[in-house]
Amino acid sequence: MKIICIARNYAAHAAELHHDTGLGTGTAPDGGRSEGPVFFLKPDTALLRNNDPFYIPSFSREVHYECELVVKINRLAKCIDRRFARRCYDEVGLGIDFTARDLQRDAIARGLPWEVCKGFDHSAALSPEFIPLADLGGDVQRLHFEMRLNGRVRQTGDTSQMLYTVDEIISHVSQYMTLRIGDLIYTGTPAGVGPVSEGDNLQASIEGRTLLDFDIR
Repeated sequence: MKIICIARNYAAHAAELHHDTGLGTGTAPDGGRSEGPVFFLKPDTALLRNNDPFYIPSFSREVHYECELVVKINRLAKCIDRRFARRCYDEVGLGIDFTARDLQRDAIARGLPWEVCKGFDHSAALSPEFIPLADLGGDVQRLHFEMRLNGRVRQTGDTSQMLYTVDEIISHVSQYMTLRIGDLIYTGTPAGVGPVSEGDNLQASIEGRTLLDFDIR
């Protein structure tokens, strides 16, 4: 099972990431679309399930939350055309892509890979429940989700604002690696990311349904 994460898929977050880390937004005159979506992987040991607490790792002084819509692949897909990508999923959930931002800044500055800041244990919180897309209106590009930190809304996302649609992401990624049943695609985070501290509580909902609710320790 693969955890595939899409980077910089909301313009406002790409701008705040550039400001916070010095990482370029990667946008060309056409908005960067000619380059295709940027993606990276997390190992299955990164999963944090069942709304279990997230423990801040000792090696980072600045761990950030990034709330994302998660799509679960339901069939084998290799080099799939965008027209047929919709056949590859039928339910969605929510996730938190935890990022050791201080380690990310260092990796960027030294031109190193991101695994140390993105792929550490339990860095991919995943909602215990996935909702059939049909129960949410059937259109994956018309979904609203939000994340609350200690009861205050910090992130709001609308999938209509994605730079790359879910179908475009699936088509693109499948050109490079085979997608298998159970693979997870974290589709990118909207603006509003920030640090977590011991004692915090994170909640995330989609279309009014709370799927994530866990503590930071």
